[in-house]
Amino acid sequence: MKYSGWPDAGELVVGKIDEIEDFGVFVDLEEYRDKRGLIHISEVANGWIKNVRDHVREGQIAVCKVLDVDEEHEQIDLSLKDVNDHQRSDKIQEWKNEQKADNWMGIAFGEDVPDERYVEVADELLAAHGSLYEGFSEAAIHGREALEGTDLAEDDREAIVETARENVSVPYVDVSGYVDLENPSASGVDGVREALKAAEGNGEVPEGVELSVGYVGAPEYRITVRAPNYKTAEDALEESASRAVSAIEAEGGSGEFHRERRTDEE
Repeated sequence: MKYSGWPDAGELVVGKIDEIEDFGVFVDLEEYRDKRGLIHISEVANGWIKNVRDHVREGQIAVCKVLDVDEEHEQIDLSLKDVNDHQRSDKIQEWKNEQKADNWMGIAFGEDVPDERYVEVADELLAAHGSLYEGFSEAAIHGREALEGTDLAEDDREAIVETARENVSVPYVDVSGYVDLENPSASGVDGVREALKAAEGNGEVPEGVELSVGYVGAPEYRITVRAPNYKTAEDALEESASRAVSAIEAEGGSGEFHRERRTDEE
């Protein structure tokens, strides 16, 4: 989905070269709805230009810098020469990522999702993470925790997380949960220590998995897992909690696994 507003001066934009004239180049902006800009011949390349077509062609995707925006006259002045190779590469990748995220929005909320509904959800992701792509990426890595700072409805959060975890390729995911360990038996604290060692795998965890257990506040401990994908992380988390509960019960104590941290009031 394209933005309905106007770009800002100094912004880098992606456009498709639509028309080439002797005096310059007209560009359809790919990220903005019904917006067209002009690259004056002096902004196409450095130095003297004999033929504009030696530098650009119709249908070419180009990264331009916005020099000036005149909304009243619906004029956007652009520059090609003010964009270096690094900026061009980064902007094209960003644009491609947002196209992916636009597709994910269709998967999460339906291809025929109304524009107002799309914008409502997109604005929340943009405000929280700066882009749709980053919003989905964070949801794939951190799950619902990545959306806690938004005003999205519960169903919307679930749809985003589910879509992200099925479609976003990420280098790793982090998941966490909590286990309560109580041991009124004679083994006391020593029994709890044994349960924590069991939670950590007694020094052995699956390849590619990082697992740690930290103290939160008696009797609560947090288990954190980092793994290459969500399923592996979730499996490792549940297995860790199960080992801890089994170990504490073997000592005569009790244990319970839960996903959210308990409050003092609870």
